[in-house]
Amino acid sequence: MADTDIHFYFDPVCPFAWMTSKWVRTVQARRDYRVDWRFISLRLLNSHIDYDAHFPPEYEAGHTAGLRLLRMAARTREEHGREAIEGLYAALGARIFDSERDRDRDRDETGVREQRGTRGFVEPVLTGLGLPLALADALDDPAWDAVVQAETDEALALTGKDVGTPILHFEPPEGVAFFGPVISRLPDDEQALELWDHVIALARFPGFSEMKRSLREQVQLRAFGVGEDQVGTQEDWHGGSRRQKR
Repeated sequence: MADTDIHFYFDPVCPFAWMTSKWVRTVQARRDYRVDWRFISLRLLNSHIDYDAHFPPEYEAGHTAGLRLLRMAARTREEHGREAIEGLYAALGARIFDSERDRDRDRDETGVREQRGTRGFVEPVLTGLGLPLALADALDDPAWDAVVQAETDEALALTGKDVGTPILHFEPPEGVAFFGPVISRLPDDEQALELWDHVIALARFPGFSEMKRSLREQVQLRAFGVGEDQVGTQEDWHGGSRRQKR
């Protein structure tokens, strides 16, 4: 997309990408930024990883569902334009993260995450957006993986490979790109602008590389049982939440 202020690379199943996207949408509205919502797949990014040895058991199902949703997003963009992705990501994120957990008693966490990549999950989203249900056919079509992989590679070329989601590229193509920021709470309007200005100022310094801690609050999202007036339990995301090898 020409004349874009921000490229935002997202995986729709990443809660931290979703929280950051909500913050960016607040800034976008106040600063009149133009955002191009682009793809980065955690499943493809971790294609070389032994999931059983490195991740909690539900992660592979979740990341695979994310890839399936990105296949559908790639077809949506191809057939309905880049502008359609903003609404699609917003609707998917709201359904995944901003509603109470849709868990039936007999489904474990792996099943909950796996279900996000199914027709039954996405068809109400497509209907609500006025998009054809045929777009859900792409969930099972690996031909779209090349598009998602190319955009994942594009994002990693901007930051290096030891990152996750989201990746933001400000004032592309020459502007600064960075992973995150990872935030667990949604700032109010004034805090959103203040945080944005500080992040951009820090990232623009040519010698700046990283500021990080592994302690994170559980994300302030209803899907995790954390309300807007609550603070999530602090967790140690050592190694990006990966388990140590057995």
